[in-house]
Amino acid sequence: MSHVFRVGIAGLGTVGAGVVRLLQTHEKIIAQRAGRRIEIVAVSARDKTRKRDVELGGYEWLDDPVKMADYQGLDAVVELIGGAEGAAKTVAEHTLMHGRALVTANKALLATHGTALAGLSEHHKAPLLFEAAVAGGIPIIKTLREGFAANNVGAVYGILNGTCNYILTEMRETGRHFDDVLKEAQDKGYAEADPTFDVDGIDAAHKLCILTALAFGVKPSLAAIATQGIRKVTAEDIKYANELGYRIKLLGIARRGADGKISQSVEPCMVPLHSPMGAVDGVYNAVFVENDFAGTGLSVGRGAGAGPTASAVVADIIDLARGHGRVPVFGMDVHDLADGAWAGPESVSCGYYIHMTVKDEPGVLAGITAIMRDHNISIEAVLQRGRDPGKPVAIVMVSHAAMRHDVNMAISKIAALDKVVEDPHIIRIEEFV
Repeated sequence: MSHVFRVGIAGLGTVGAGVVRLLQTHEKIIAQRAGRRIEIVAVSARDKTRKRDVELGGYEWLDDPVKMADYQGLDAVVELIGGAEGAAKTVAEHTLMHGRALVTANKALLATHGTALAGLSEHHKAPLLFEAAVAGGIPIIKTLREGFAANNVGAVYGILNGTCNYILTEMRETGRHFDDVLKEAQDKGYAEADPTFDVDGIDAAHKLCILTALAFGVKPSLAAIATQGIRKVTAEDIKYANELGYRIKLLGIARRGADGKISQSVEPCMVPLHSPMGAVDGVYNAVFVENDFAGTGLSVGRGAGAGPTASAVVADIIDLARGHGRVPVFGMDVHDLADGAWAGPESVSCGYYIHMTVKDEPGVLAGITAIMRDHNISIEAVLQRGRDPGKPVAIVMVSHAAMRHDVNMAISKIAALDKVVEDPHIIRIEEFV
């Protein structure tokens, strides 16, 4: 074997400790697959005294993680600090500027500063690998950047957040409401104490931003993603979805239209009950890629957690040790990345689930359907359960394909009717097969 490949790890939270544990546990087999031994030389974290259930005594402790960028003898720095700014950004920039390889799991950093970091990587001939940044245990970065490199990609979409998928699965299986299931997810460690990034769709948007750049050869643009989380999804919505033959999933979707413009969104969607997407439950992620020559590829696996994410990080380290890490960050040279031509969410055409609460009085349904007609919305199905004259009742409609702009205009007029007692809400329907 050739000389040892030496790494420093900045950040020793759940993932960082998992990387240390994996490198220690599988030291021999990793050396065989990397062609040489991989050795942790230095580590850094905010709190040196914290118990981490891994042995760190043989590594040099650096109080300042930025010092890893020019630490003598290191072949690569592994950034697992997290966050788009602060120490994580500084470590990444300084590492690349010193011509040193960088491995990161930081989707927020790449979604926000990906183009600039790719430029530094290219200019200083410093590899930047980030398999762990999207969908943890699924090798989707390598799949898009290398496996489908010969194809034109038409769309990339999927379940990109395991926390949300777990919550929606539990709501469906138990009939419980969002707040109750969220608390359980927090108690089990599937959701953070502050779940905002997960349940409001921000985490999924970061991941979709990276996938879009890889799929379409464009500069990452987080601002171009219309983002909505799952807080408004009710147990009743899930019950109605099942009755209509659908399941509700938080999906990230990027699709290139016939005009060349790319639409991006993260939002709850209804998918067919018996489709491959509908079958992905619990903490699992799934990513679909539509290619012109290879057809549709599907990857499913655990999307987060110490094990799957550490596995992806170490896979990148092995690639570097083998000398396979010198690939363009987003699949092509930075100067070839295009500024995205973005289609707004208003231009998306698909079916919609529309849930309204109205007073049970004569003529209400006729008034609603007239508004729909006036905004070019054709109704495929209507559900109304029970009667309670003068009291609020639920009406659920499913539309044929309609423009989002028309649906939004219709909903705003329906909400203004005096017989409508709560703001209607809509869920996009994607007829995946």
